[in-house]
Amino acid sequence: MINQYEIFETIKMIENDKLDIRTITMGISLRDCVDRDMDRLCEKIYRKIATCARDLVKVGQDIEDEFGIPIVNKRISVTPISLIAEGTGADSYVPIAKTLDAAAEAVGVNFIGGFSALVHKGYTNGDRVLIKSIPEALSQTERVCASVNVGTTKAGINMDAVAEMGHIIKECARLTADRDGLGAAKLVVFCNAVEDNPFMAGAFHGVGEPECVINVGVSGPGVVKSALEKVKGEPFDVVAETIKRTAFRITRMGQLVAREASSRLGVPFGIVDLSLAPTPAVGDSVAHVLTEMGLDLAGAPGTTAALALLNDAVKKGGVMASGHVGGLSGAFIPVSEDAGMIEAATVGALTLEKLEAMTCVCSVGLDMIAVPGSTSASTISGIIADEAAIGMINQKTTAVRIIPAEGKEVGDSVEFGGLLGMAPIMAVNPYSCTDFIARGGRIPAPIHSLRN
Repeated sequence: MINQYEIFETIKMIENDKLDIRTITMGISLRDCVDRDMDRLCEKIYRKIATCARDLVKVGQDIEDEFGIPIVNKRISVTPISLIAEGTGADSYVPIAKTLDAAAEAVGVNFIGGFSALVHKGYTNGDRVLIKSIPEALSQTERVCASVNVGTTKAGINMDAVAEMGHIIKECARLTADRDGLGAAKLVVFCNAVEDNPFMAGAFHGVGEPECVINVGVSGPGVVKSALEKVKGEPFDVVAETIKRTAFRITRMGQLVAREASSRLGVPFGIVDLSLAPTPAVGDSVAHVLTEMGLDLAGAPGTTAALALLNDAVKKGGVMASGHVGGLSGAFIPVSEDAGMIEAATVGALTLEKLEAMTCVCSVGLDMIAVPGSTSASTISGIIADEAAIGMINQKTTAVRIIPAEGKEVGDSVEFGGLLGMAPIMAVNPYSCTDFIARGGRIPAPIHSLRN
């Protein structure tokens, strides 16, 4: 049970430190919607989502009102569409993307994830159609998010898919150039993607998940920073313990909301993802947690070590608060969505190479990074390959969400608004990896993947 002291502490964190529930995400299986006829398939998908999620937004708002806990987003994830649509034999899945968008609008959620394909070991025909449909699908919808998993520790890295995704990302940005490349901001390329991630743009409802489930993603970098302000100058043992205790309290709040939402919707509770998810708002920055440890700016020497400590302490505190911790769980470092990261990237303290080093120890990877529109598809593929290799070797989830902004160069910026924020255009290494990417094939799994 949550005691009175914890309630008062939670109220204080909400009022002073921007603590919130970042998302309640309902995962919905669409496997029973499979149909050879595209029109019937779309009709079944719309009906299933509209039925399962009809009360999601209302319940979220009711919990907000009753408990005084802000719930920023209500979202949906669905079974990867490449699995659901393959039987139609269609050469485009854009009609399904439009159906997902219409269903998301009807139930009032802000994003729906699962326009996805899992190709870490190779393509099926459905995977090929899904991936080729992504640019048009994301340019013609508002709420649909897409993801592609190109590698795992067990399978290695599908370099054919890596090469293709460089072109897909470029096309997504081109088709939404009038919106600063927003299409690319709704597309994630993964290694070791997880099935229960509640955060967009990478959420999908995995095949090992139940018929319908509630997953909750918490936030709270402002709360962690506030706690660290009270232990200025103390050794790292004290810093780690302070973060652990704070993460415990944050996760307890997420557990409460998750169980309430599960009970009221009559849907099983899945996991609490205890990631520290920042926003562009002042006082809600992971980068500022790092500077509170003693760095001038994120990107300074010591940044990777500080992030490693933060990520580990968050996980340790969270698992003590909930028996069902999952998703990505740790600390996110999206450039455009974090006021401190934006500042550091703007003045040059934070480079693409330093961010890559930081991804070795954070929750995901290179996230919401804007680069010049002239960046080649092969260079983007090389960046994806590097991140996938980090994930594969370290047995962790890594991802790339990168926006090659058409007509923009270093010194310019992109502006998405809301939680997606803004980002300065970051410099990219000018040397080519074209011949490397052109080899294709599969980078074999590492030796430590043979664990059976």
